[in-house]
Amino acid sequence: MALTLVIGSKNYSSWSLRPWLALAQHKIPFDEVLIPNGTPEFKAQVAAQGAGKTVPILIDGREKIWESIAILEYLAEKFPATRLWPADPVARAHARTISAEMHAGFPVLRGNYHFNLRRKRARRTPVPEVEPEIARVQALWRGARERFGKGGDFLFGEFSAADCMYAPVAGRIVSYELKVDRVAAAYVEAITALPAYRAWFDAAQSERWPYAATDALD
Repeated sequence: MALTLVIGSKNYSSWSLRPWLALAQHKIPFDEVLIPNGTPEFKAQVAAQGAGKTVPILIDGREKIWESIAILEYLAEKFPATRLWPADPVARAHARTISAEMHAGFPVLRGNYHFNLRRKRARRTPVPEVEPEIARVQALWRGARERFGKGGDFLFGEFSAADCMYAPVAGRIVSYELKVDRVAAAYVEAITALPAYRAWFDAAQSERWPYAATDALD
């Protein structure tokens, strides 16, 4: 039985992107159920899935898992050949640590630079409070790359769950033309060049559901 991933709009749902990217990049078969963000039916349609109040939701037979980071953990255990977490215990612990920090943190970045892949690339009036968060993101990326990432283009060399967690930040950096250092810019380029990311991005361009909470930022 194929997995099913319930997601929100590809243009807006950064949380949905994370597990979708893991599945698509590793070519794990799955069915997709898309519930557009911001529509009157959104809450009822998500509730009808019988798991949590938000997307994404992973359905594996009778099992239902919600929260992006929990889904990534489930996929890592179900498909060990993907090596979604680094094999080295120290690197793996570090990857989980910075993934958890992304899951729980960066409220100014997320609240003021909403994920919007159809946004015309342009800078907007900077939010001064976001600068420490952008600096923190760059420090985390630089630290992972320098310590664990020498074997490839991603945070821990090979593509990992940590990259899934930070992919929406890369999307925000591009959409809002946020200034980042050389290491961060190279990493953003690596993420946005992934075939799975490109497929998600291209699909987002064809969506026509408005989401006022996000589009109002422009």
